[in-house]
Amino acid sequence: MDQYAIEMLEVTKVFPGVVANDKVTIRVRDSEIHAILGENGAGKSTLMSILFGLYNPDGGKILIRGREVRIKDPNAATALGIGMVHQHFKLVHNYTVTENIVLGMEPRNRLGNLDLAGAEQRVSELSERYGLSVDPKARVESITVGMQQRVEILKILYRNADILIFDEPTAVLTPQEIDELIAIFRRLKAEGKTIILITHKLREIKEAAERCTVLRRGRYIGTVDVASSSEEEMARMMVGREVKFHIDKAPARPGEVVLGIEKLVVRNAKGFAAVRNLSLEVRAGEIVGVAGVDGNGQSELIQALTGLVQPDSGRILFKGRDITRSSIRERIRGGMGHVPEDRHKHGLVLGFRLDENLVLKTFDLPPYSDPRGVLNFSAIERHGAELIAQYDIRAGEGPATKARSMSGGNQQKAIIAREIDLSPELLVIAQPTRGLDVGAIEYIHRRIIEERDKGRAVLLVSFELDEIMDLCDRIAAISKGEIVGVVAAEGAEERSIGAMMAGIRTQGGKA
Repeated sequence: MDQYAIEMLEVTKVFPGVVANDKVTIRVRDSEIHAILGENGAGKSTLMSILFGLYNPDGGKILIRGREVRIKDPNAATALGIGMVHQHFKLVHNYTVTENIVLGMEPRNRLGNLDLAGAEQRVSELSERYGLSVDPKARVESITVGMQQRVEILKILYRNADILIFDEPTAVLTPQEIDELIAIFRRLKAEGKTIILITHKLREIKEAAERCTVLRRGRYIGTVDVASSSEEEMARMMVGREVKFHIDKAPARPGEVVLGIEKLVVRNAKGFAAVRNLSLEVRAGEIVGVAGVDGNGQSELIQALTGLVQPDSGRILFKGRDITRSSIRERIRGGMGHVPEDRHKHGLVLGFRLDENLVLKTFDLPPYSDPRGVLNFSAIERHGAELIAQYDIRAGEGPATKARSMSGGNQQKAIIAREIDLSPELLVIAQPTRGLDVGAIEYIHRRIIEERDKGRAVLLVSFELDEIMDLCDRIAAISKGEIVGVVAAEGAEERSIGAMMAGIRTQGGKA
């Protein structure tokens, strides 16, 4: 008989207006890497939040190594050896790595004083044992996103967890960091840890997991052996239909230059030039992709184009007009749309209703308000309902759903719905499919292509090279804030683009 580390039997969880988990059963073997696969809003995170004690189930039972348990809160889960790394990290940025790790269970010496040196020693030992390479004394604000995730892993290892839950762990990582994380998973498994991986990235499931449980709309669909199951089969289980992994598109028909970037220089928050002398053009009816490893000036470029920061020098031309010093509102009214990299910071007001978020850029225009500035809430709600249906945004209370209560993928779909609905002449898009499942990715890609075919100009920044190569007409490789080369996407080689991303100018790449 299989030895199960976890058995969740007939687990049910109901929120207002939605059954998040409908009698779901999942069994996870001891010392295995087990993936939980499902669409946005399928109930994956809710199910694992129940296992970690963040929610209490409305029905069913949980067994840990054959013994029935009640996990009423995260402290109870920690006592049972269960730890969870959340999709959005829970770190205090001006604390050190060690201070974050011991927060809530601070070690004391015989005199009752904080024993930070002892904690740093233990964190260093854990980091070395699992190959995490984390500096215990570094401040969290000074380390990369990938390193912050390792700090979250160390937090649960420090608490002696042997069942580790990862919620969309690769959503904010570069391809290299994803490879490193999968290697960490394998080391943890070799140490006898049981790992549950919540994801909808099929390639990563194939690389990392042994078995995969599929949920759809809150219900259990099945559990498969990953090695003997194809990505197509798992995608079909996940969304209930065949999914195209590559978008079909007609050749681009570029028109006039819509966006012109001339010798742009932008400094980052620390005062260093993150964008250096960057020049690029985007024409009507084409998608230009910016390919690069995270941290090479993409964020600062997007912020300068959309008015979030002011560049040091250079010019930004929109339809021939200099908008370098224009306000954000002027850019929006002029016909610029923006899907931001950080959906919480720049994309949504989390405490607002979903329908209110869907009119953030148009609430002061008819039919959403009258000339006196009085909001027409019924018009706002009708508009929200239309976009929710059109983009399949899973929101338990419909237009009235608070943005904060939605899954990350559905938050992303809401932002994309709002921006594309405006049908702007220029779409500046950063990480459009971060946190989305394959069905939603297929749909979003199709909508972006439709905007291109209407004659819109699209600038796309993505860390997913597959996405860049599949979706774009031209590809600009960025390294250390400079455009190293611009190539036609058709016939482009992944190796050549990868070399340019590393700063190597290749034959055929023109800056």
